[in-house]
Amino acid sequence: MLTYENWTETAPGFEDADKAGEALNVLKWAYSEYGNDLVYACSFGIEGIVLIELISRVKKDARIVFLDTELHFQETYDLISRVKARYPDLKITMKKPPLTVAEQAAEHGDELWKKDPNACCKIRKVLPLREVMSGEKAWISGLRREQSPSRRSTQFLNRDEKFENIKVCPLIHWTWKDVWRFAHKNSLDYNVLHDKGYPSIGCQPCTQPAFDLNDSRAGRWNGSQKTECGLHG
Repeated sequence: MLTYENWTETAPGFEDADKAGEALNVLKWAYSEYGNDLVYACSFGIEGIVLIELISRVKKDARIVFLDTELHFQETYDLISRVKARYPDLKITMKKPPLTVAEQAAEHGDELWKKDPNACCKIRKVLPLREVMSGEKAWISGLRREQSPSRRSTQFLNRDEKFENIKVCPLIHWTWKDVWRFAHKNSLDYNVLHDKGYPSIGCQPCTQPAFDLNDSRAGRWNGSQKTECGLHG
């Protein structure tokens, strides 16, 4: 029986010349192994849209959580509405942080994301996801090795020390071109900001267009050394 302990990225039945088939195999195994104790934490970027389509083919009523920081672009909220209409059986939850933006400002000062982005991400992303993950056996993420240097060692299955469970990453071998090829082939809805130079889309105050083809996250927290929100390390 395949388990995390004897898993390798070339485990029989998971390698596939077709990357969509490979990702589907990983998802089928994950839902078979974890069932309803598997949740997808989706940011609704283009990778997320691809994963939602693949997940819907495996489990139509899958659980999906969106970390609603209350600081996202309107285009992101508009996309979520379109996704809900396209996949009515999916259980999409909008998870709020423990503090509203106004409460955070009163407690920590205005625009905490400028003064201490790590603290802001902890309040608005890490703590809410930790609450979601409490008691969950595993979660799905759209991480790809190509995205950034910090993600190049990502495996299909990863022991997540932060949330004390297993992180499943079906798209590790996909390239940026693979993602878009699949999205266009299947006529998937996606965030229109991608067409305006935003390869990675997070909170509005901390996301700018980026044109570095070697680092799809170059537009996040521009001008700082920060590259991750804290969910993945």
